[in-house]
Amino acid sequence: MTPFFKLAPLTVAMISVFPFAATAQTAAPATQLPEVKVTAKKDASLTQPNIDTAKAEMAKVAGGTNIIDAETFREGRVSTFSDTLGMATGVLAQSRFGAEETRLSIRGSGLQRTFHLRGIKLMQDGVQINQADGGGDFQSIEPLATRYIEVFRGANALRYGASTLGGAVNFVSPTGHDAPKLELRAETGSYGYQRLGFATGGVSDNGVVDYFLSGSTFDQNGFRDHAGQSAQRMNGNVGYRISDDIETRFYVGYAKSDSFLPGSLTMAQLRANPRQANPSTVSGNNKRDIEVFRVANKTTIRLGDNRIELGAWYADKTLFHPIFQVLDQQNADYGLDLRYIANGKLFGYANEFVLGFAPSRGTTRDDRFTNVGGQRGARTNKLYQVANNIELYGENRLRLNDQFTVIAGLQYTRATRKNRDEFFAAGQDESFNVSYTGTSPKIGVLYQATPSVQWFANLSRSYEPPSFGELTGGLTPNINRAQRGGTLEVGSRGQSRDVDWDVSVYHARLRNELLQSRVFVAGNSGAAAPQTTNADSTIHSGVELGLTARLPGKFEWRNNLLINHFRFDGDRQFGNNTLPGVPKVLLRGELLHRDGAGFYAGPTIEAAGDYPIDMSNSVNAPGYTIFGFKLGHQVKRGMSWFVEARNLADKKYVSTTGVIRNLGGADSAQFLPGDGRSVYAGIQWRQ
Repeated sequence: MTPFFKLAPLTVAMISVFPFAATAQTAAPATQLPEVKVTAKKDASLTQPNIDTAKAEMAKVAGGTNIIDAETFREGRVSTFSDTLGMATGVLAQSRFGAEETRLSIRGSGLQRTFHLRGIKLMQDGVQINQADGGGDFQSIEPLATRYIEVFRGANALRYGASTLGGAVNFVSPTGHDAPKLELRAETGSYGYQRLGFATGGVSDNGVVDYFLSGSTFDQNGFRDHAGQSAQRMNGNVGYRISDDIETRFYVGYAKSDSFLPGSLTMAQLRANPRQANPSTVSGNNKRDIEVFRVANKTTIRLGDNRIELGAWYADKTLFHPIFQVLDQQNADYGLDLRYIANGKLFGYANEFVLGFAPSRGTTRDDRFTNVGGQRGARTNKLYQVANNIELYGENRLRLNDQFTVIAGLQYTRATRKNRDEFFAAGQDESFNVSYTGTSPKIGVLYQATPSVQWFANLSRSYEPPSFGELTGGLTPNINRAQRGGTLEVGSRGQSRDVDWDVSVYHARLRNELLQSRVFVAGNSGAAAPQTTNADSTIHSGVELGLTARLPGKFEWRNNLLINHFRFDGDRQFGNNTLPGVPKVLLRGELLHRDGAGFYAGPTIEAAGDYPIDMSNSVNAPGYTIFGFKLGHQVKRGMSWFVEARNLADKKYVSTTGVIRNLGGADSAQFLPGDGRSVYAGIQWRQ
């Protein structure tokens, strides 16, 4: 472990004094958190709040939340979730091999899930991207078609019906009211990287109809062999203002993403040549090809100070995925989201109440074959899967005075997972029909110390039924229990003349955590298949710190620091071992000089501590520190450019890893190398 990471306890002590230090300087703050009673700039759209309204809503949450303005990540390359969410407080977003593919986790959600997504409700415009069983993919999200991103960590996402440990992430699109008439953007760079995008939007003369449309293409050869990727996306929405108090908005999205998979390397292979692919992935022509079509509608009805929000969505997805076997899947998912928000008085105090109902259903035709050079061989299985969910949730926010607000909430979840085996290999029927029922209460308090400083605390429970990835994702079905947990969180956020901060400290105790590891497949060139099991008891504790400091000389210092302490709790096999797969410390930061005329330039840093990759803690992924540099300029109204260099020292490092139960200290092909030295450039024009 590098000396830097031995300073973690000191770091915690230092960040704990930021709210006190900043409070003394709030006589003339540059910006302020909006107070609950302050009304943000009036929204032009009822269905799609502007960023000012979104920030005001975030300031009412008694827990870890944040808004990412898309203009901040547009100052560099916009490709992976690491590009868009890497500086978001509390978010771990690690690229798996350069572009598109990302490992996303909040508070250890989906801790060993090194592919796809689980444990976080991913949304676009408030409509879920996840499939009905809770699993999901990132490929349908286009960051360039985003105005801002909402991040709700943990139970703070209850207003969107999320009861997962990780919470929710919502990508919010522009509307015709805040979109440019025309936007063109082009990015290029190392390893054959090319991205083109356009967007347009507008409002009818009478203001009744508005529209937004975007399209993009992406191609990259990749840093590693057998890592080429390409994607094409279209996204759009059309809003119709039926009256001053009623608006409906239709959304449509299409994404096609084709990705070759270079696989994991041993540490010896990575040190010798990080650009090589795992030979088994080349011989098996491993890849993941996804095509998604989504439609949705949101309708908002305003009833004085109250409102009703009605939503419906449908998604059709196909997956062709040769790995240790060929997965050929067709998914159809659909659901409703009904929400009532009431503002009034309770016991004489200002009160806001939210009641929501979100049923969903998804079907999957899961065909499996032997992998013959990336093509379908003999059939090995044929499954028909159905996921049904009913989520009913309520949250009440009671404002006792100008300083104290008490928030209480409760969610009820009923989920069924049905698997019908339509191909009995070796006479084995793998059918099952299981159900999961749970309730997730929460209570929190928000203290407005000054107009620009808030303190908060909350106590909550989480409940996560397994997805089909946790039930049938291995060689044979494994019927797991639902993951349950309780989390205590305290923190503060605020702004002063020189410092903005967002800090949370949390402690979660989990039962039946869904932990995935890999088992080796005999006769398949050493390939490993995922297998998920329930752990008896685990603990997730950590610190989430987002910090922006305005320094002398027109410098701005931004940081996202994660300190993770995840471990087993008296496990029969692993005792109190550290849970593998996630760095104990992760820091991303940048120090940019801004001249006030649109020019910015400065270094960037990414640093991670070491961490175990097996549950027995016998093998570690080494820590790393890499540096970059970026500069750019808003040349004139509508025109901007950037140049960004990454990993300037061309360091060989581990970006993320697989997870094994027990390696016994042996080197294993579990390491995914990060990109070498690279340079990217882009130009953007808006009208």
